[in-house]
Amino acid sequence: MKINIIPAVALLLCSLSVQANQPDYTQQIQIDADNLSSVKENVLTYRNNVVVTQGSLQLKADQLEINATAGKGNEVYIATGNPVTYSQLLADGQQVTAQAKEMRYEPSNRTLTFSGEAELAQSGSVVKASTIRYNVEKQELSAESDESKRVTTIFTPEEKNNP
Repeated sequence: MKINIIPAVALLLCSLSVQANQPDYTQQIQIDADNLSSVKENVLTYRNNVVVTQGSLQLKADQLEINATAGKGNEVYIATGNPVTYSQLLADGQQVTAQAKEMRYEPSNRTLTFSGEAELAQSGSVVKASTIRYNVEKQELSAESDESKRVTTIFTPEEKNNP
């Protein structure tokens, strides 16, 4: 069965860029990698130096697997790396960055999950945990760690200009 990859990737990136500048939605999606293989029906795997871009959104990974076996709207996207990095410029000009050993995105529940030494930074604040989940639609964040680590949040105070 032939997979129409452009709509699947477009769905992922548009869903991930809910908070992005409007031009990100209108720009082309590009996936660069050293290799692309389809081992199973409805599963694509990009390997080595994977870079996904759409406007200001950029994802870098060692591997990206797109699994569409559950049907349209139920795809699962799994990026792995050492680490996977994610960055995007939000509509308000703020930069969001994240990194982890694995990033999983499930469009059906609009959840982005970073796991394995996960770290998310925005506006000078940083959250570090074993797992960070972010609901793109509701803009809800949760973080949890295993027994050997704790969740750490670092808030950076706003700098005041003294005349």
